[in-house]
Order: sequence, then C-alpha cells, then structure tokens
Amino acid sequence: MPLAAGDRMLPARIESEFHVLLEELNACGHQANELIARTRLPGWCRRSLFYFLGYIAKAEGPVTSADIGFAESLMKALKLSQRQRRHAINQFQSGKQAKEPSSWRALRLRLSQWAWPSPALRVVFCLCHASQLHGQPTKPRRYRCEDAIDRLGLPTGLMQEILDSYARKVWITRPELQPLPDSYDKACKLLGVGTRDEFTKMKQAYRRRVSECHPDKLDRNLDATEIALAKERLLRYQKAWELIKRRQ
Repeated sequence: MPLAAGDRMLPARIESEFHVLLEELNACGHQANELIARTRLPGWCRRSLFYFLGYIAKAEGPVTSADIGFAESLMKALKLSQRQRRHAINQFQSGKQAKEPSSWRALRLRLSQWAWPSPALRVVFCLCHASQLHGQPTKPRRYRCEDAIDRLGLPTGLMQEILDSYARKVWITRPELQPLPDSYDKACKLLGVGTRDEFTKMKQAYRRRVSECHPDKLDRNLDATEIALAKERLLRYQKAWELIKRRQ
C-alpha cells in the first residue's frame, strides 16, 4: 500500500526510495550529514540544498550556531573545495534573505524526481534535520521546511514521517533537542533529580551534567556540529539550574 504523505499518495518508486533512506538515517543515528556522507549527493543539488537551509535557519530571526554547524557538517560530508564552500555559503546567505522560497531554485530537482527521486529525497531529509536542530520544530521552522519541500514538488507529509522517526529515536534521549525548561518540574526532570530532593543533591547533579558538555572540557577533535549541540545542551542545563535556584 503506497505511503500517504499529506493529501497525496507517493508513487511506488518514490515510496521505496524514501523508506530505504529512512532506514539509512536510522542506521546513521539520525545524523543527516552522515546520511549524505554515506549516500552522496550530486553536485547540481548543492545549490538548492544550501539555499533552503538558509531559508529554514532564518525562520525565527537570528541564525543559531546549530544551523551554521549543520551547514558546515554537510560541506564536510560533501567534501567541498574552498571554491565550492564559498558558493554554498553564498546560497545559504541568499536563502536567509528570502522572505519566500524561490521555486526556480528547486526546478532541476523537481523535474528529475520522477525519473530519479533519490537526490530530491536526500535534500528533504537534510531540510527536515535542519528544522529540528533544537528539538521538536517550532511553527516558523515547520512552515519554512514545508514550503521548501513543496517547492521540490514532493508531499509535505514526508516531513511528518521523518520527524516521527526523530521523535521516537532522538528527542526522548537528547536534552539539546528538547525545548528550554519552563517549569520547576521540567528543570528537575532535565537534570535527572526529584522535585523533593535536597538542594545539595540537585547542585551535584547540575555540576555533573555541565561537566559533560562545558566547552572547556570537550574533546578538541569534535566537529562543529557536535560542539554546537553541546552548547545547546549546556544552555538547557543552565536554564534548569536557574529555575531550581529561583524555586529554592
């Protein structure tokens, strides 16, 4: 039975390729840059990929270090030369400045997908990864990702299929992909302590968590994406500690 993606049914050849890539994403630990490193991406797709990454990154105003880190990790996975990197950065900047995504930026992917759907689908996986860099996507990020997928000529329902996989495998275990805690209960849960634990125990838990992700204690061999995620994790621990101290 064909996969239902939104209001459209996927042709069998696209559905088959989609599930192959979804399984590969799972095997990569839901790291889209690793997916691209394993499956590759034709050079003519890079223009569309980095343009739409910039468009999604600007969804809520300032572009975050996680957005930049992810774009950098893709450049590394694609083994871009310095000249190619400059072109990719220019496309990213163009996407940032766009109020609405340009359809012609995805024209070649749109036209090629019926004969060769894999490149367009791989771009979709990267865009969905970008939308959830901070955990469950906010409405602005979701809308921009859906806009980009629509320009590619694919059903926007694919996004939900992919995000459901992240929800099952990633968001429940990685604090850097969770929303910032906004209550005492959520702060305690993030630090792994009980709401009635002694303050000294909470402080020990906080210090232990921070030691795992503080920039001064990270392995210097980590790539830009891993460093950016560690910073996001640290930010959530610090926010949780602020809430706990305020309550105490």
